[in-house]
Amino acid sequence: MSELIVETKQLTKKFGKSIVVDNVDLKIKKGEIYGFLGPNGAGKTTTIRMLLGLAKPTKGSVEIFGKDLKQEKLPILKKVGSLVEYPSYYGHLTAIENLEAIRRLLDVPKSRIEEVLSIVRLSKDASRPVQGFSLGMKQRLGIAAALLGKPELLILDEPTNGLDPSGILEIRELIKSMPSENGMTILVSSHLLSEIDQMATQVGIITKGSMIFQDSIETLRKRSHSKIAIRVNEAEKAWRFLLSKGVQAEIEKSSLLLNGSSDNVVAGVIEDLVMNKFSVYRVEENKKSLEEIFLELTGGGGSL
Repeated sequence: MSELIVETKQLTKKFGKSIVVDNVDLKIKKGEIYGFLGPNGAGKTTTIRMLLGLAKPTKGSVEIFGKDLKQEKLPILKKVGSLVEYPSYYGHLTAIENLEAIRRLLDVPKSRIEEVLSIVRLSKDASRPVQGFSLGMKQRLGIAAALLGKPELLILDEPTNGLDPSGILEIRELIKSMPSENGMTILVSSHLLSEIDQMATQVGIITKGSMIFQDSIETLRKRSHSKIAIRVNEAEKAWRFLLSKGVQAEIEKSSLLLNGSSDNVVAGVIEDLVMNKFSVYRVEENKKSLEEIFLELTGGGGSL
């Protein structure tokens, strides 16, 4: 079994009587890009703040690298890099100067600045004042700062938030390259299923503070049951005819819907319909999208 880098047990956070995170059991294996997905306000950032020791759990435990965060906070966090919400900078300073301020706190070699700027592809802009950077460049600089201490675990909270399509692509490709090139495990949160789908190997879905799904992206896709839609004339009469032949179908407007039938079954149904004087206008596969599955799981409260 793969080594667990992050494991929470019954992680809960209350603010007054309001439960923001409710008995969340996260399991993140070494080398994964774990997509933490949920609508805005679902409890993602609060969970992340507890993983980083920035918020105290009301109940439950956090283990990172197999160690209890409460008991070994400093040794653990030395091996964790993070970007939570928008990064803050000294706008009048260059990228190098901003990173130098953080480097001194972390006490890592100066050469590490050049390394992280290269990783996030900011080497050419390293001597420019940060106030002239685009939002995407600032996000990349935030990731560079998170990488300074050579973390084994990188936690990124909504890293593509507010970026244009070009900036989103840059950040996405950067994140995808990190586990193989830098030996990292990554937790990336988002309310955008399309982003998680293109980056993550595993996904956890949280809504209203509760974890409702945790498995691979492929397992999530398997929930997408396909239906074969056959558009016919006299749909109700055709539906009754199929029922008399023992074929289970649904009727929707002028179409008959067969649940995930094999090619042979579909071919036989069409042949029967045509032989019995029904006109078949169209046959197509209707497959539930990941977005539809996500909206079903979260009660329709998520972004796409």
